[in-house]
Amino acid sequence: MLKMAAPSELFCWKAGLGLPSVNTDCLIVLAYARFAGAPLKIHKISNPWRSPTGSLPALRTKDEGSCSQPSQIIIQLRKQKYNADYDLSAKEGADTLAFISLLEERLLPALIYALWIDPKNYVEVTRRWHGENMSFPLNFFLPGCMQNRQLERLRLIRGNSSLEAGEEAENELYHDALECLNLLSQRLGSNKFFFGDSPSSLDAYVFGRLAPLIKIRLPNCRLQQNLKNLDNLNTFCCNILSLYFPSESKEGVNRPMSSTQQGSEFDNEPYKRRKQLLSVLVAVAAMLSYALLTGIVAIEHMQEEEHVSPASLRGSSQDEEEEE
Repeated sequence: MLKMAAPSELFCWKAGLGLPSVNTDCLIVLAYARFAGAPLKIHKISNPWRSPTGSLPALRTKDEGSCSQPSQIIIQLRKQKYNADYDLSAKEGADTLAFISLLEERLLPALIYALWIDPKNYVEVTRRWHGENMSFPLNFFLPGCMQNRQLERLRLIRGNSSLEAGEEAENELYHDALECLNLLSQRLGSNKFFFGDSPSSLDAYVFGRLAPLIKIRLPNCRLQQNLKNLDNLNTFCCNILSLYFPSESKEGVNRPMSSTQQGSEFDNEPYKRRKQLLSVLVAVAAMLSYALLTGIVAIEHMQEEEHVSPASLRGSSQDEEEEE
């Protein structure tokens, strides 16, 4: 009897905010895997350190080890004969590379800025979601570390090492992104997918970059308003969600951001109280440990018994040295 090979494992950010994953790179890989029919074992997590590469998305294969980045993961899936671009012509293949390059140079920087750099969006949406879905104590420091990495990524793409949040940077990034959106809308036209009736890697990239702008309610993003006017791109993303992620994208769909968060806070109040109680207990334990290790408790004890006898004081000092 033939033994089935163990499926490759995909590690990605968990679902939320009406999306199968809250991370744009993870959305690309998830969509491509569905398009190509790759039988992956998917781990949806909220701690990137649990992935084999320490980042998300990550693919772990039996023979090739682990890799990150959407382009590397797609190459690995193609090596396993899961190729969503198999039926594309040479010209369509060239168009795919050109449009993906356009996406990464023009649209991705604006998406990073909208989600991670814009102060209002970051505080009210991005940091809040990650803080509520990460375990203690990661939720205190990891979102800030991720924001710093995204800022460095944005600076690298734009070739500007001093880029910061501000009206000038926002206008420039959103202007380039809007040009990209218009070109994508013209190329898609009235088609279901970019190259006919079957999705390709280009469809996966476009979906991964556009879906967060369509589904996540950001309090400060002019680009979302511009995208709403491009009906075919909105329909394109909604069709992929309904066809390929029918049960994973219902939560949070068509509901304001504040309503979703308020409902979540109400429904999970006992759970949140347990987390708060656990945090308090951990803090108390840490303080007690510090007091014991630094000798604060022992010193106080010595001071209390200082009037008993010099011999007892010497005994306490010996005990402290033995404990250290």
